[in-house]
Amino acid sequence: MLYAPAWSGDFYPYLSGLPDELADDETFDDIHSTYRDRLMSWDDEWIAVTIDGDLFCGYYRKDLFENKQNMKDFKTKYGYDLAPPDTWRQYRDIAEFFTGRIGPDGKKLFGATEVFARGGQQFWDLFSRVSAYTNHPDHPGSRFFNPETMKSQVSNPGWVKAVGDYADILQFCPPGSISYSLDDMRKAFCKGMAAMTIEWGDTGQMAADPKRSSVRGNVGYFILPGTHEIWNYKIGKWDHSKRPHKAPFLAFGGWVGSVPKSSTKKEAAWDYVMWYGSPENSLHDVVTSGTGVNPYRLSHFTSIDAWTKAFSKQAASEYLGVLRASLDSPHTAPDLRIPGFHEYTEALEIQLGRVLKKEIAAKEAMDIVAGKWDKITDKHGRKKQLDIYRSSMGLDPLP
Repeated sequence: MLYAPAWSGDFYPYLSGLPDELADDETFDDIHSTYRDRLMSWDDEWIAVTIDGDLFCGYYRKDLFENKQNMKDFKTKYGYDLAPPDTWRQYRDIAEFFTGRIGPDGKKLFGATEVFARGGQQFWDLFSRVSAYTNHPDHPGSRFFNPETMKSQVSNPGWVKAVGDYADILQFCPPGSISYSLDDMRKAFCKGMAAMTIEWGDTGQMAADPKRSSVRGNVGYFILPGTHEIWNYKIGKWDHSKRPHKAPFLAFGGWVGSVPKSSTKKEAAWDYVMWYGSPENSLHDVVTSGTGVNPYRLSHFTSIDAWTKAFSKQAASEYLGVLRASLDSPHTAPDLRIPGFHEYTEALEIQLGRVLKKEIAAKEAMDIVAGKWDKITDKHGRKKQLDIYRSSMGLDPLP
């Protein structure tokens, strides 16, 4: 069975462990440790094999950023050089700057394009910002819940700031963006409507496909922006960093393959999973546009020549470099992986939609979400959820 790591908490009791001989397979060493060590095991038991690598990164229009007039005008207005954003504040500045300017095709530009539709995966765009503001390097596992009490953290100032940033960027996106799905966002960027976007590695390949993109050869890549302030839940205050604190977000986390305990053909099933995600098969998948499979093996990042059907060597190197640097970060932030994932995200999206429509303020909305999340946690069993949450975040069990 193939599934998202976010569902591991629900599925774990029903999954068989990986046979020892497969866990010792040399191809395991080729899977990036962020996926292998954080998403393929549960309670120190190997239960899955990664077959797809998912994380969010940024995309920008090189031709717009390197235009001398744009560079001059931006420096005059904002006081710093136009470049891929290091912080979410810079991302906002750049989006504001390009909105309304005329692009090379003579059409009006927009600063960004993102997903805002409920049920359209909007919460991952929000989580990308939340990770920067709340993934405190000294307090791992504190983004979604207090890792000692399982009290919801979604109404703290870090979350409220992230929600405000997300809602604010809507004004710099194409008309009708409030209903944009993932497909809508990708099409808008590939048509040259926007200067930036954030999402998985798929946009990199789509933007390089001459059949699907009018911006081929003009796309650059960046690690998700960071922030100079990180919420410290322990002391209830902001901590400040001279350098931008970046926390690349493992949105969805890719797909993994497992075998149910009830299977009567476990050996054959595991053989299939290993074959499906083998270095040879997976390399073909990741370099082929439209498969939805993103790099996750070390060999995917070093086999530059395999990527040249879609990219130039330079573009392939830059694209893979950003993905690899994101995975190598010590602050990479995993997605939520506990039972009730859909219930939690649904409660969030309902209120997030109200914020986007300006029906409710961010703080009020997140207070409502916090209450809903605590009720969902109690429904599933607070102690049980806490144990699973800590395990999913790589934390030791509480005494």
